[in-house]
Amino acid sequence: MILPGSAERTDLDIARAAETALEWNTMVPNDRVKVMVEDGKITLEGQVDSNRQKVAAQDALHYLTGVKGVDNRITVRPTAKPAEVKTDIEKALIRYAQLDARRIRVEVLDDQVTLHGSVRSWSERQEAEDAAWAAPGVAKVTNNITIT
Repeated sequence: MILPGSAERTDLDIARAAETALEWNTMVPNDRVKVMVEDGKITLEGQVDSNRQKVAAQDALHYLTGVKGVDNRITVRPTAKPAEVKTDIEKALIRYAQLDARRIRVEVLDDQVTLHGSVRSWSERQEAEDAAWAAPGVAKVTNNITIT
């Protein structure tokens, strides 16, 4: 919100603030993220190692003064082999105390993960999806888990 009598923030000011916000965010490898601003809308481009880094970059900028929107075009680059990603996700599922990991099947194709199976609640379904997103190099998760 711009206060009466104050000047609107310029795109250059927003870009500087965005770059500073990314530098201060330890989750974002800011040397691999490019910020562009046009008419108050930020566009992010670059490559990161995980979806968490991609989301952290976007979240760091939403509430900067003068920002009218964030277009997140950052891509997640695969950093692990699909078999390693599958193993990492299966181990994470076992660590979740509430999940019965035997009821969940994980498929990995390149940087995309698909979850199948059934759980007892929506929160368990979300925990399984969170475990998949936490694996390095995952760019997309399709959650086909049902609630029984």
